[in-house]
Amino acid sequence: MGRDPYKMKMFEKDPYAKKTEIIGELVVVLDGTFDNRGLELIIPASRCLQRSEIHELILTDEDSGPGSKVNKIAYIGFFEVKQGGVILKGDKVFIGNQYIGEVTGYDETHMPNHLNIVIFGKPRISGLERGLELRDKVIIKKEKE
Repeated sequence: MGRDPYKMKMFEKDPYAKKTEIIGELVVVLDGTFDNRGLELIIPASRCLQRSEIHELILTDEDSGPGSKVNKIAYIGFFEVKQGGVILKGDKVFIGNQYIGEVTGYDETHMPNHLNIVIFGKPRISGLERGLELRDKVIIKKEKE
């Protein structure tokens, strides 16, 4: 197996100088929360999302990041990628007219079916409780370019 630059902490600064937004739409609105989910976030801080893929958005209010375990979650929904790109830890997530939070990591429990994209934000409430609707626009973007 190759040398993983994330595991080896080789980056002294953010190598992603510029990137496009990832755009999609909700295809499922979820309802539910857990205090003991046991998500295990992988080490890499970036993932590639391709057009037409469907991935799950999960919210946590726990301090977490690549390599950590997340228990307290709220299910937001599944979205279909309409414009692909590279998703990064720290990217901001917007659905409809709401700011949801920032990407904190990824759990591969259900791969290759879908990636769990874990977002840090408050309050820790579900997509249904937020009033999200099917086909709401999802935008994932870097804070600063």
